[in-house]
Formats: sequence, structure tokens, C-alpha cells
Amino acid sequence: MTKRLLTLAVAMGVSVAALSAQGPTKETVEGIRNFTSVDPTIACAGATEVKVIPELAKRGYKSIINLRQETEQGANIAESRQAAQAAGMRFIHVPLNPQSPDAAAVDTFLKATSDPANAPMFINCGSASRVAALMITKRMVADGWTQERALAEAAIIGPPAPALQEFALKYVAERRK
Repeated sequence: MTKRLLTLAVAMGVSVAALSAQGPTKETVEGIRNFTSVDPTIACAGATEVKVIPELAKRGYKSIINLRQETEQGANIAESRQAAQAAGMRFIHVPLNPQSPDAAAVDTFLKATSDPANAPMFINCGSASRVAALMITKRMVADGWTQERALAEAAIIGPPAPALQEFALKYVAERRK
């Protein structure tokens, strides 16, 4: 019996390792720039047209976390909020200025991504650079990932602009003090 349990435990460990080794996968979705399925609970992207929001709901996403500022060309925050609500999704707006990122926005992002009611979630900005930077903070602060692993995932998602990556790592360092 002990040998059988050990064999089962090893098999389960290999299965979990294989699943986690798959990592983020890119997908071409019309109307969504840079769509990346990160794991079963999170998809990330850049600019997302309002017309595809009902499709996101059909795919099972419960919430949209939008990091774009209202003043950005093509952001369509009000229309996106309306479309999300009409599709039965939560719309969480966490505007993040890429030239002057704010720790309060990261705090709000981490709170939203840790709420199980928001999962599975779709996180977007203009290019996915801001998404990648904030995913670094989520992975390292909330999920306990190493910097190397978080940066590798972010490179696939975005990648983050160097200044945003530096901001994210500084945020993590401050939280770990």
C-alpha cells in the first residue's frame, strides 16, 4: 500500500509539474491585441475592442481588469464598462500611468486579482506592457514566485517597458521589507 501511494504521489507531482511547465500561451483573437492565456484563471492582453467583450464572457471570464487611462486614444472605458456589465461581467478600472506608475494602483490590482469572485479574469491595457509589469508584482507578492520566474512570464505577456519593470521590482522589494 505504501509503495502504491508513493507511486501515485510521484505521478501527481509529475502531472502538476507538466501543467505548470506549459506556461503562458499566445492566441490570435480578432479584436484583441497580444492575447495571452496565462493560466486557467487569468488571460492578459493589450488593446481590446468593445465588440469582443461578449466573446470574453462566452469564454467564461467573470471580470475585466482594465489598466488603461480614460484619456488614452481608443481606451473606451465607459463603453467597455457598459459592454462588460451587459455581458454579466465585472469591470474593474485600475488606471495606471506608464510614465508615472503609482503604488496605490498596484495595491488595487493585487486586491482585485486576489478576489476569487473575479476569476477567471481578463486583464488588459494598451499593449500588455502594464499588464506584464503588474503581473510581476502579483506573481512575486501574492503567489510567492521567484523574480526569475515572474520576469520570464512577463516577457511572454508584454514584455514590460524597462521603467515599468523597474517600478514593479521596486514595489515588490518595498513590500518584502
